[in-house]
Amino acid sequence: MTETPRRPRRTLIRRALIAVASVAAASTMLTGCLYAAIPPESAATPAPSRQPDVEGVPAGFEQFYGQTLDWKACTGSDAGRFDCTTVTAPLDWSDPAVGTIDLAIIRRAATDGAPIGSLLTNPGGPGASGYDLIAQSSSFAVGSALSNAYDVIGFDPRGVGRSTAVRCFDPSAMDAYLFDIPADPRGSQGWTDELTARNRDFVAACEANSGGILPYITTDNAARDMDLLRAVFGDSKLNYLGYSYGTFLGATYAKLFPERVGRLVLDGAIDPSVSGLDVSTTQAVGFESALRAYMADCLQSRSCPFSGTVDEGMAALGTLLASVDRVPLTASDGRKLGADTLMTAIIAALYSQDSWTYLSTALSDALAGKPDTAFQLADFYYARSNGTYRDNSTEAFRAYNCMDYPLDTSQADKDAADALVKQKAPTIAPYWQGVDVCEVWPYPPTGVREKITADGAAPIVVVGTTNDPATPYEWSVSLAQQLSSGVLITRQGEGHTGYNKGNACVDKAVESYLVDGTVPTNGLTC
Repeated sequence: MTETPRRPRRTLIRRALIAVASVAAASTMLTGCLYAAIPPESAATPAPSRQPDVEGVPAGFEQFYGQTLDWKACTGSDAGRFDCTTVTAPLDWSDPAVGTIDLAIIRRAATDGAPIGSLLTNPGGPGASGYDLIAQSSSFAVGSALSNAYDVIGFDPRGVGRSTAVRCFDPSAMDAYLFDIPADPRGSQGWTDELTARNRDFVAACEANSGGILPYITTDNAARDMDLLRAVFGDSKLNYLGYSYGTFLGATYAKLFPERVGRLVLDGAIDPSVSGLDVSTTQAVGFESALRAYMADCLQSRSCPFSGTVDEGMAALGTLLASVDRVPLTASDGRKLGADTLMTAIIAALYSQDSWTYLSTALSDALAGKPDTAFQLADFYYARSNGTYRDNSTEAFRAYNCMDYPLDTSQADKDAADALVKQKAPTIAPYWQGVDVCEVWPYPPTGVREKITADGAAPIVVVGTTNDPATPYEWSVSLAQQLSSGVLITRQGEGHTGYNKGNACVDKAVESYLVDGTVPTNGLTC
């Protein structure tokens, strides 16, 4: 992903629950705090510490697995509700002598006082802060049944947030990188050269400001970190709830440590076997489908900025995108709204059906020459507020993806993908291609794209939503089939991820498994 979220290979998977929560917060106002619309948590009783589980520790890493954690009441806005600690992990899981990193942890103690154990959570990204999600509302992340039964754990993976983090641009430079419009026409050599130069500047800043951690920001390493967390929390098995990219993290854990899999739920799955180009192609088609669903709903409202049939509404939206691509609109803060940023705003709102009303407002305003609302949606996507960035999710997103996805796409594959997107996602297609920052990343990718079977693992529940635009349903089906112990739950509906989204059937199945160990019927449809 470079200036927009529509790029070959490194594209739309990011922010997951945080994106949904951010845009949902627009129900009160389209500016302000990330979780403004989510109710506050009640106080929790601190959880007792358990002895580390040091069985099967890899040679040379005993000091990490045997560390004693110093849990303390969280400070600031988290005081009195949670306890926090820092876990020290090896920078390089192949060589403990290379150095160490810190992992920031937050814990909400089980409310019934007798927890099953720890439940690790990940909200997606890569690059979203699991610490922030639990700090702001663990009930939004996991629901009351799981909060009662588990010590709920939020953590920032390596490279993210409060953990040892990837650092790149300051806010003004990040604004220019994300929002400035190239001088030359889209697709021209000058356009390509300018975006490539921006990518080089961005990469140079990441390398200069990240303290040497970039080659170690990988999902494989983050999954090994999770096994360290499992052990130092005193759990013999990993219990885990992962959303969006968090499903890839969880599946990678199962691949590496199948014998240590406890109760895993992977919601809004990524298919670990598909290439980066296939990821972006499928997502483009998925977001086009979600956009058509939005348009069908919008056209039934008097406040809809479009009219006619769905096809006619989509054509009018395409005309709006082409118009701001030719003549960008100037926002009140001086930024220019072009087609790329408008598409980012659209995508941000499509993560949740609850946000469709605000998408209509943004598009109505843009048609009237007023781009501020569209910028507010785009700012939610990038965790931007009042000219600053609340987290480093954009930088971490690029760092993980550039290390996780092989650079093996042929020109023939790209041409075939272009043809498919033009056919199946015509509204998105003109703004899908771009210049990939990973082409100039300073380290070669170490990740592989392969099926994950996790032979010997306990049942792993996969939840897929039929019109999920960010992680299309077919990926959940594929992952559940790949996993030797995979169990698929299907949520019929719109939006990203399925658990704790108002579907009682999904919620009951997930909670019965995580709390009671009752394995859902494979193929359950809700």
